[in-house]
Amino acid sequence: MRWLSFVTNDRTSFGYVTSDGLGVVDVGKRSEYASLREAIAADALQSLPQSCGDDADAALADITFAPTITDPKKILCVGLNYKAHQEETGRGGEGYPTVFVRFAAAQVAHNQPMIRPRESNTLDFEGEIAMIIGTGGRRIPQSQAMDHVAGFGIYNDGSVREYQRQTSQFTPGKNFTATGGFGPWMMTCDEIGDLDKMEITTRLNGEVMQNATSDLLVHGFRELIEYCSTFIELEPGDVIVTGTPGGVGAARKPPVFMNDGDLIEIEVKPIGTLSNPVVGER
Repeated sequence: MRWLSFVTNDRTSFGYVTSDGLGVVDVGKRSEYASLREAIAADALQSLPQSCGDDADAALADITFAPTITDPKKILCVGLNYKAHQEETGRGGEGYPTVFVRFAAAQVAHNQPMIRPRESNTLDFEGEIAMIIGTGGRRIPQSQAMDHVAGFGIYNDGSVREYQRQTSQFTPGKNFTATGGFGPWMMTCDEIGDLDKMEITTRLNGEVMQNATSDLLVHGFRELIEYCSTFIELEPGDVIVTGTPGGVGAARKPPVFMNDGDLIEIEVKPIGTLSNPVVGER
């Protein structure tokens, strides 16, 4: 199923896409749960469609999307996790995942503008596959890792390169307001099928910038869960953003950054497409 968060009638809610792909069932209105994260934590994603049915409360075309998980307790981002990206940056290859954090306040939803800040013209795209934790845990072995996953989504880890590179700690460049695109929804693992065959493509104004398949991840989904759960307990609704392929704008000659009026799209087959216009901050 495709689960999403959205705003309707000035109310933030969550639900799932109807079987015909045209509507949304407003589970927030029909259940006791206030957010998708709460429903995941209650292990209710299988039972809720049975009780809420398939009659749409709103047309998919009429809703305003919210970030797929609006209130994650943790967003753990993995850098340098495709060989081609390691090669173009000259970094990585230490044998362990490179992990940094992004804050929920820096996220932006599908169809909403990514903001190029006034402070810099180096807003770069990073198309990524996002993994959403279903069942929490600590020190999760790889053999059990996928039992802890609720589903997968799409992320654009928009990076202000100038601020990312000011010091060895690049948190500021990864957390400017409205630079982390997350959406349009989370697809459950049963609909995705072979997790190693997901294909990610980044398009800037229709031109392909990045393309790779998930089997090319240096540290795969299971390894990332094992590693991250070693140092922190993973909780339902936590998001692990798994890394970007080669082709980022900063590594191109000449560099290609996102500008006011651009359209950036991240497609992950079979999940869908995350689309964001780019707006320069006034």
